[in-house]
Amino acid sequence: MRQRAVSIFKKGLSGILDLIYPKRCTMCDCTVEPSDDLICPSCAKKLRFTADPFCLKCGKQLSREESEYCSDCEKKVHAFDAGRSLFPYSDRVIKSLYRLKYSNRPGYAAFYGMKMALVFPEVIEKWGVQVIMPVPLHKSRLKVRGYNQAALMARALGAGVGIPVVEDGLIRVKKTRPQRLLDAPARQDNLKNAFKIGRFDVKLKTVLLVDDIYTTGSTIDEVCRVLRQAGVKEIYFLTAAAGC
Repeated sequence: MRQRAVSIFKKGLSGILDLIYPKRCTMCDCTVEPSDDLICPSCAKKLRFTADPFCLKCGKQLSREESEYCSDCEKKVHAFDAGRSLFPYSDRVIKSLYRLKYSNRPGYAAFYGMKMALVFPEVIEKWGVQVIMPVPLHKSRLKVRGYNQAALMARALGAGVGIPVVEDGLIRVKKTRPQRLLDAPARQDNLKNAFKIGRFDVKLKTVLLVDDIYTTGSTIDEVCRVLRQAGVKEIYFLTAAAGC
């Protein structure tokens, strides 16, 4: 009887919260019904996932079918084993991720994390992932924003594929400048010694990193450098979007 009362209370509270904080379409920000897929029907029809051909290393969408790697991965040796992204760069997706990070839309992260779980289950199984780790924010930025969008995505992904999420496995110890404001060489310099290892309960062999955007790979590479020093053998990543 008590459990039933608690269940009714939770459903009622959820309904009240939906009225006060209505769910919004992840792409256009219009209000959507709580039962919807966190995206309105109009945006769902227009959305295009990353598809073949894509870079076999970083997962970026390729323009030529005969290519196996993007121009960046052909020239640069990355520290990760492989990565994939849900979407190629588009105005719609970039605006969505901007609102997620800078306009207090943490609910968007659930959409991206759930889509990762639906689109990449076979890839994740093939990689043999033991744990999922979000790329961390510096504590000062986390205090201002109130949440780490990568951690929220990782939670939704982990719940969807049944893999544990270790949110304190990595710590961002250096307050870096926003990567979007820098060119490729400056991005690498900006991230030097930016991360350190947090807590590992067990020795890890294979880790899956989660972040919102992949561009030059500087952030992922620096995180990989730290993880490999801690003995991690294989490192993969998933992001919401990837592009130039």
